[in-house]
Amino acid sequence: MHIRVVSLCIGIVLLHTIDLEAQKLKVSDNNRYLVTEDGAPFFWLADTAWELFHRCDRKDVNMYLEKRAEQGFNVIQAVALAEIDGLNVPNPYGETPLVNNDPKTPNDQYFQHVDYVIRKADSLGIYIALLPTWGDKLFTESWGVGPEVFTSDNAKLFGKWIGNRYKDFENIIWIVGGDRNPRKDSNDVMVWRQMAAGIVEAIGGNENGLMSFHPQPTELAGSSTWFHQDAWLDFNMHQTGHCANKGTYKHITHDYNLKPTKPVLDGEPLYENHPNCFNAKELGYSTARDIRRIMYWNVFAGAFGQTYGCHDVWQMFKLDKNGINGPLRPWPEALELPMATQAKHLKNLILSRPFLSRIPDQEMVVGNQEETEDYVIATRDSDGTYAMIYFPTGKETELNLSKLNTDTLKTWWYDPRTGNAFEGETLAKKESVVIAPPTSGKGNDWVFVIDAMNTKFKVPGH
Repeated sequence: MHIRVVSLCIGIVLLHTIDLEAQKLKVSDNNRYLVTEDGAPFFWLADTAWELFHRCDRKDVNMYLEKRAEQGFNVIQAVALAEIDGLNVPNPYGETPLVNNDPKTPNDQYFQHVDYVIRKADSLGIYIALLPTWGDKLFTESWGVGPEVFTSDNAKLFGKWIGNRYKDFENIIWIVGGDRNPRKDSNDVMVWRQMAAGIVEAIGGNENGLMSFHPQPTELAGSSTWFHQDAWLDFNMHQTGHCANKGTYKHITHDYNLKPTKPVLDGEPLYENHPNCFNAKELGYSTARDIRRIMYWNVFAGAFGQTYGCHDVWQMFKLDKNGINGPLRPWPEALELPMATQAKHLKNLILSRPFLSRIPDQEMVVGNQEETEDYVIATRDSDGTYAMIYFPTGKETELNLSKLNTDTLKTWWYDPRTGNAFEGETLAKKESVVIAPPTSGKGNDWVFVIDAMNTKFKVPGH
């Protein structure tokens, strides 16, 4: 999309255009992050809108995407063949995605609406992490309703078809999978590989599009469990589950240390407004502080970005729909939940310091820690020009500052709730210093930002 900007110059009206279309993305040279075609750092800040293509008409699509763009999101994760009976229940225009539920005969009328959504996102500078299908179209388990339509024979054909349709859209990131892990003693891995192969063939090779796999939660590994060595898998993706006090950073660390090196992120964490561990009666619903903790943990552990999600929004719940797992409000109302407006503060913080040289460094936190919600985590620049330490509950903690590269250090306190920062005290570089955040207790999370004195970095998050 091109926005016209009107200027007045000596009585003459001049029209300028601002191009908001997304650039194609690629993996950085160090294989840790994503960058745009011109080499600019790209911090993935996604929302899960799995049912966007299936349940939303164009008015709702426009409202949703414009709101998420305003809130700082730059990726939307959505599914072409959707989860909630997406093969049999038509979209708002009366169309289903496949003729007679046959992957060899996609319905062009249905995909014209998908085209519209992708183009609208592109006009706002938003990428679509496009899942060709939800996993229950491969096999039906748990809450999946199927029907099972994919085999190793037709998966490649459908992958090639959908790859051809969207090969010229630069704001597409391909995600095969769909919340189903390949079963043991099955052909599932081959089906997903065939679908990926069809897409790769259609777009003209691995180098012409990013691709990953969206799994269910596993003990530690996600997509890497089955596909880490596959050439089509450009980055690893996890789903870390919907419980509040799990050490999600361990999943990121696991894949960060694999060879060959590939970028990694959590593509489905605990959603805001979600029943904790699916047990609202005993454990209540998740809160913004739960989501912040998970997001900062993951990124500081080495993830190249983070996905957010809201339980009401992913399913596009409205009062005329049957909700899954107890949604609390219609999705348009849920767009303004606290974490939806706070997520951008993480992206802004990370991008306010050198991005491609950032590494995790837990050795900066002195002593052993229990894996509780108090867990303090550290990241820094590999050259020692800055460090960031996340305190989930404001717990007083001993730090080792010896890896910073000047003897005198400038410090800041960054508030993940507001995105505001204020200067802390000047410190000397040493192996032991005890740091107490400004406030403490649940919901009192802080980021301690430490800059080498010879840098000219701006205020954190700005």
